[in-house]
Amino acid sequence: MEFRSLGRSGLKVSEISYGNWLTHGSQVEEDAALACVSAALDEGVTTFDTADVYAGTRAEEVLGKALDGQRREGLEIFTKVYWPTGPGPNDRGLSRKHIMESLHGSLRRLRTDYVDLYQAHRYDYETPLEETLRAFDDLVRQGKVLYIGVSEWRADQIERALKIADEMGFDRLVSNQPQYSMLWRVIEGEVVPLCEREGVGQIVWSPIAQGVLSGKYLPGQPLPEGSRAK
Repeated sequence: MEFRSLGRSGLKVSEISYGNWLTHGSQVEEDAALACVSAALDEGVTTFDTADVYAGTRAEEVLGKALDGQRREGLEIFTKVYWPTGPGPNDRGLSRKHIMESLHGSLRRLRTDYVDLYQAHRYDYETPLEETLRAFDDLVRQGKVLYIGVSEWRADQIERALKIADEMGFDRLVSNQPQYSMLWRVIEGEVVPLCEREGVGQIVWSPIAQGVLSGKYLPGQPLPEGSRAK
């Protein structure tokens, strides 16, 4: 396994990371999910990405169980916050209240004292960005989060967050998690150039377009048996 620095930070991550959206806690049975994580570890994958909202928080639970007993210092565990995780008006977004409560829930489910990367899953138009960044920075100071990132933010939103962090003395964003593949390249115009200038890494999701680019879906042919598209 090859390793890369995450953005301009000192954190090294495995070149191939393991994500569990649409799988753990929902489409894939728990035994199969545990076996998949074990296989990833055997292949040298050390970076595991999830989110509080996946499978209604179940995905974090399954990943926590799968990684339990592994040497924590040898893993990079990432999760995210933003989407609703409960019925109340404060069970969503990037307010200080939801960030703090969501992170503590994620730590319990992941069976860890800290996450290596905590990501804003989307941009919150209803919460002042200063409030969001201060809450993240407080979690960094508390040692519960080591690095901060975002997912699916526009270039101007990332740029504003970096400017506020510099002005207020907060830790800067080290990563962005966008959708990116040969079929979906929208980040190339503005997001990638900005991030290259500012030292923000990309943790892309759906690099094979949810299987479309895997080679198993052939033009004019029926869907293969057992595929998630069937």
